[in-house]
Amino acid sequence: MKSKTQFVCQQCGATYAKWMGQCTNCKAWNSLVEQVLDNGAGGGGKSAIAKGKLSGKKLDFVKISTIVPSDAKARLLTEFNDLNTVLGGGILMGSVCLLAGQPGIGKSTILMQICAKVAQKHNVLYVSGEESAGQVKLRALRLGAESDKLSFAASTSANDIAKTIESGEFDLVIVDSIQTLAMDEISSAPGTVSQVTNSGNLIIRAAKATDTAVIIVGHVTKDGTLAGPKVLEHLVDVVLNFEGDRYGGFKTVRAVKNRFGSTNEVAIFEMADSGLKEVQNPSAALLAERKNTDGSVILATLSGNRPILVEIQALCNKSNYGYPKRTASGFDINRLNLLIAVLERRTKLKLSDQDVFINVVGGMKLADSAADLAVCMAIASAMAGRKLGEEYVVFGEVGLGGEIRSAFRADQRIAEAKKLGFKHAIGPATVRDKFVIPMKDLRETLIKYVK
Repeated sequence: MKSKTQFVCQQCGATYAKWMGQCTNCKAWNSLVEQVLDNGAGGGGKSAIAKGKLSGKKLDFVKISTIVPSDAKARLLTEFNDLNTVLGGGILMGSVCLLAGQPGIGKSTILMQICAKVAQKHNVLYVSGEESAGQVKLRALRLGAESDKLSFAASTSANDIAKTIESGEFDLVIVDSIQTLAMDEISSAPGTVSQVTNSGNLIIRAAKATDTAVIIVGHVTKDGTLAGPKVLEHLVDVVLNFEGDRYGGFKTVRAVKNRFGSTNEVAIFEMADSGLKEVQNPSAALLAERKNTDGSVILATLSGNRPILVEIQALCNKSNYGYPKRTASGFDINRLNLLIAVLERRTKLKLSDQDVFINVVGGMKLADSAADLAVCMAIASAMAGRKLGEEYVVFGEVGLGGEIRSAFRADQRIAEAKKLGFKHAIGPATVRDKFVIPMKDLRETLIKYVK
C-alpha cells in the first residue's frame, strides 16, 4: 500500500496537500518539505499518550565499559594514503559515507579505484542506478578493477539494496547515487525529499545492522551545495566533498563531517589516463611553470592541515565602461571587493577606473584568510608594473584598517617555503621567526616592496 504524503512548512508547521512556492500561513518562501504520513500512528497518538498505553518495549542496554570502540575494528584501506588520512585511517566497517561533487569531477572514477583496492581482500558490491553493466565494465577495464570479489548490480530500489546489504555477503557497498533511489512504499518520484530521506535511512539501518561499510554518492546543486534534505548529512557518518575544476587542474577531497577523524585533512589529486593520482608535492607542481612578472605573488597557504605554496596572479586593465569589472578565479569575489576597498582607502591606490582580475593558478580554491596580503600585493604589483622578488613568499590577513593580522599555523607555512628554497616571507609582525620580515601595515608593505 502506497503511503500518503503531505507538505509541511518548516517555519510555522502548516500542512498542505501539494507543494507551493510560498506558505500562505507565514508567507515564507520555499519552506515546504514533503513528509510521509504514517497511517499506523494516525490520529490516535495523543489519545494513547493520555491513556498511558504506549507501544514499544524496554531497550536492551549494555555497560559502556564493555563496548568495543569502533576505532578498534579493522578498516578498509584505499590505494590513496591521503584519502585514508581524510577518512581517519581508512573506511571503517559499519560506517556510511556520503561523497558529493559536481558532474564529471571524478566521483565514479575514484570509487572504482577504491573498489579495485578493497576487492583484493574483501567482497565489494557496486550498485548503480545511473549506468548499465557495460558502462561500468568499461571503466573497470580502464582502471584495472577486475576481480572475482567485485560484483555489480543495476538497481534503483532502495528496498532491494537494503535487503542485499542485510544479507551480510559484502564488506563494502557502493551506491551510485542516492538521488536515483526510490522506496516501494512511497509514490513520489526519485530525488524528492521524502524518497532521499527514507531511502537513505533504510540503507543506513541495514549497514549498521550487518557492520557493512557503505559509500553513497550524492548530487550537488548549481551553487555547489549537496542536493536534497540537510537531514541526510546528519544521518551519515562521513560527508566528503569532491572539489576542483572538472576540466583540469588539481582536485581535492575534504571531509565536511567525520565522526571518526579530523575535518582538517585534505587529499589532492590530478586526473590521468589511468585514473586519479595523488599529488605528492603540490607546491612544486604548482610553481613549476611560474614566470615571475608583475602581478605575480607566491602565497603560503593551507589546504586543510597541509601547507601549500600557490601563485596568485593579478591583472589590472583600464575600464572601458563606467562600472569597473572585478573577476576572481579560485578566490571569493566578495572578499576581493572588500580588499579593493581597503586598498583604495588605506593606500590611496586608484582602482575605481580599473578592471581587476585575480587568478589562483592550478585550479585551487582558497578559503584562507591569510591570502589577503598576497592578493593585495599582487594587485599593487600589477598596477605599478613592478614585480616582487623571487625569494619572497607572502601570507597574512588584512583588516579593514589596513593592518596585517596573524595567520593560522604560520610555522607550517614557513617550513614549506624553506623546503622549496625561498629566502624570506613577508608576513604579520606577530610571527617570531627570522625567516619572516614582520610587517604591521599594508601601506608600509606596498611602499617597501612594490612601489
